[in-house]
Amino acid sequence: MTSAALTSPFDVLRTRLQSDYYQQQLAAARAARGIPPPSSLPLFRASVLHIRETFQILVAIPRVEGWRALFKGLGPNLVGVVPARSINFYCYGNGKKLISNTFNNGEEAWWIQLIAAASAGIITGTATNPIWLVKTRLQLDKAEAESEGRGRKYKGAWNCLAKTLREEGIRGLYRGLTASYLGVTESTAQWVLYEQGKEYLARREQRLIASKRPRTLWDDVVTNTGNLVAAGGAKFVAAILTYPHEVVRTRLRQAPMKDGRMKYTGLLQCFATIFREEGLPALYGGLVPHMLRVVPSAAIMFGTYEAVLRLLGESSSNTKIR
Repeated sequence: MTSAALTSPFDVLRTRLQSDYYQQQLAAARAARGIPPPSSLPLFRASVLHIRETFQILVAIPRVEGWRALFKGLGPNLVGVVPARSINFYCYGNGKKLISNTFNNGEEAWWIQLIAAASAGIITGTATNPIWLVKTRLQLDKAEAESEGRGRKYKGAWNCLAKTLREEGIRGLYRGLTASYLGVTESTAQWVLYEQGKEYLARREQRLIASKRPRTLWDDVVTNTGNLVAAGGAKFVAAILTYPHEVVRTRLRQAPMKDGRMKYTGLLQCFATIFREEGLPALYGGLVPHMLRVVPSAAIMFGTYEAVLRLLGESSSNTKIR
């Protein structure tokens, strides 16, 4: 909850940059200044342009909408982050134990971590999709209001939930679920990379003890910060490799257009539409604020997880089923 609150401005910024409305606004601004599309620029220039535009919008949001706009959707985010993380960590830890006891004589292996992480991601995504849909629609409400020439559609989280149910039915709450399932690859990669990083640190510590050489300052730094670096690094690599699903998931969760139609109707259709209309760079819209948010958030979250397990006398590599 702490990391969600502290990184909320980046979450709002990321969501807006993933939406088609802001991509259209940025394209119009570039055309007015004679700047070619990012797809036609060298990688370095395109990256610098994306970073500059990201921070320009970050400054513009509180100036145009007030500072509270930087925390839009925080309510559903805080409501969702507790069950989402609880379900994910619970299913992963106990899944590892169950699979290893059943199929591998109680010993861990990378394939056990992979299956447990994938299962936990699918269960978590299914259970919490309605919460993230409401959060996304609240964060995009101002943008969509401007694009369609109307006032804001939602008064708050409960109003958004009620309108979605009334206009789209229960199925409306699960828009973007297919993209969430695709995003399981990210959480799976994150867990496996994190576990491999922890195993490397454990082996390093064992070699250090066996060598009987005096500990250095660097040894202490690695011991005290290794898990945090492993958590942040795992999230960084996993997020970079799988980021386009984040953009597709946001587009699928957008509110219907003024005539009630959905612009994006399915996973493959959404990928194809974005690529055809906006090009490959649009699939990486909002990447900078996303990375600024998720990497420290992952380090905080996994660090807290390990600390609580130690406090309770548990080990994350040998979590008991409860």
